[in-house]
Amino acid sequence: MLLLGIVHLLLNTLAALLGGALLLRVYLSWARIGGRNPLFQFSWALTEWLVKPFRVLLPGRGRVDWPCVLAAVIVALAFLLLKRLTGIGAALDWPLLVAQVLGLVLHWSLYMLTVLIFIYVLLSLINPHAPLFPTFDLLTRPLLAPFRRVLPLMGGFDLSPIAFLVVVQILLLILDWASL
Repeated sequence: MLLLGIVHLLLNTLAALLGGALLLRVYLSWARIGGRNPLFQFSWALTEWLVKPFRVLLPGRGRVDWPCVLAAVIVALAFLLLKRLTGIGAALDWPLLVAQVLGLVLHWSLYMLTVLIFIYVLLSLINPHAPLFPTFDLLTRPLLAPFRRVLPLMGGFDLSPIAFLVVVQILLLILDWASL
């Protein structure tokens, strides 16, 4: 039983990191950040081996990097199937498999956005002149803008990241409750 728990932890960690890197690449593409940006180069180096075959099938169009989205969906599907094959996960409900896969991708997306917000807040407190700070500012600005319109600065502190994280945690609770 302990060995299965370790296998589950490793599978979950690898799938979440790979799925998160793919979704980060999608978000970077949507924000039109690419090329020489170190964050883009990092996500590209982690995921290009998986995305490359999907580029042949589905060329990228517009602001959404569809091959990366498809790769994230495939990783989520493979993760759910591997969990089931190793006897860790609950029985797959085949009619709901698409919803489970999309729910897992949404779960990874919310965690990826949470990590972006945490890094942004840490950089803004520790070193707002760091080379990557403008990138994280650009990525988090559209996420925090609705909260910044409603929440005033409190003693010079921006509380919008806290409000955003509370909303993300509520969404994650709803996803967990729905067992997606």
